[in-house]
Amino acid sequence: MKSYGECGNALKNLCAQCGFENPPRFKFCGACGTSLTGQTLTPRPPQEQPTPQVASSAPEPRSPEAERRQLTVMFCDLVDSTKLSSQLDPEEYRDVVRAYHTACTEVIRRYDGHIAQLLGDGLLVYFGYPQAHEDDAYRSIRTTLGILAAMDDLHTRLPHATGIALAVRLGIHNQWC
Repeated sequence: MKSYGECGNALKNLCAQCGFENPPRFKFCGACGTSLTGQTLTPRPPQEQPTPQVASSAPEPRSPEAERRQLTVMFCDLVDSTKLSSQLDPEEYRDVVRAYHTACTEVIRRYDGHIAQLLGDGLLVYFGYPQAHEDDAYRSIRTTLGILAAMDDLHTRLPHATGIALAVRLGIHNQWC
């Protein structure tokens, strides 16, 4: 056992994390497993008698662990948007894309989807994050059907889109993460 050089008292090897007194040769705390290397040993006062500490049977408070959840990812974008941008004036194209985003966003919010990214004319949407539902996969399917219906409605509402057929590409992926 190591001792303090001036008075000969034994040094305590206290864990900085939980306060458990470890034998001087321990490199990890016997109670919580925290590394003891790099910590300094503290001298025990002369009158103090070592008292054995018993690890309590109650579990240590832990930070919340991540939970596994089912995540459904949907991607939606305009078909031939590059061709469409060359057929319309930049302002008209911007209005078409803005109307498309607005129509999609309304449907996505209706089914509690989360728009993770707007990628030009594409939308990356999560179902199951940040709010999880038992039927997130079904919500994504209902959203895709709603977006298809919204595109039919959008095509009739756009005044400068006559002769231009708006089409969307939709994909869904469902996985545990």
